[in-house]
Amino acid sequence: MKQETFDSILRSTWQMVSKMYNKEANKFDSTMATGFALLSIDAKGTPSTNLGPKMGMEPTSLSRLLSTMEERKLIYRSQNPNDGRSVLIHLTPFGKEKRDDSKAVVLNFNQKIEKSLDSKKINTFFEVMNCIKKNAQIFEHFTPALKTI
Repeated sequence: MKQETFDSILRSTWQMVSKMYNKEANKFDSTMATGFALLSIDAKGTPSTNLGPKMGMEPTSLSRLLSTMEERKLIYRSQNPNDGRSVLIHLTPFGKEKRDDSKAVVLNFNQKIEKSLDSKKINTFFEVMNCIKKNAQIFEHFTPALKTI
C-alpha cells in the first residue's frame, strides 16, 4: 500500500513515541510500561481489575508488570475494603517518587508539542483522534464494500 493510511501514521507515530518514552524511562532505570502504570494508579489505590482496561493491557502482561513493580518496591497490594474479592494497588513512597519522574517526562513532552502547534491545530488533533477512537470502537459493525466485477 503506497498511500499513507490513518492506521499506518498512528502505528508509526506511536512506535516513535514509545521508543522515546522507553529511552527516557531507561534514564530512570525503568520502562515506559512501568511509568504508565505508575501514572494510572490512583493516590487512594486502584483495583487491579481496573488497571488492565485503563492501560489497555492484557491480564497476563499486567500481572507480570505488577509483580516486577512489587519486587522493585514501587507498589504494594492490599485487600479492597469495599470488595473482599479484589485487590487494591497502592504506590509506595518510592513509587510516588518514580511517578513524579514519569509525570515530569510526560508533561515535558506535551509542552514541547503544545509549543509547536497553535490551539486550533491542537483542538483539531483531539477531534480527529476522538473520531478515530469512536470508529475503532464500532468497527465490527462496519460492512466492507464488496468489489463488483
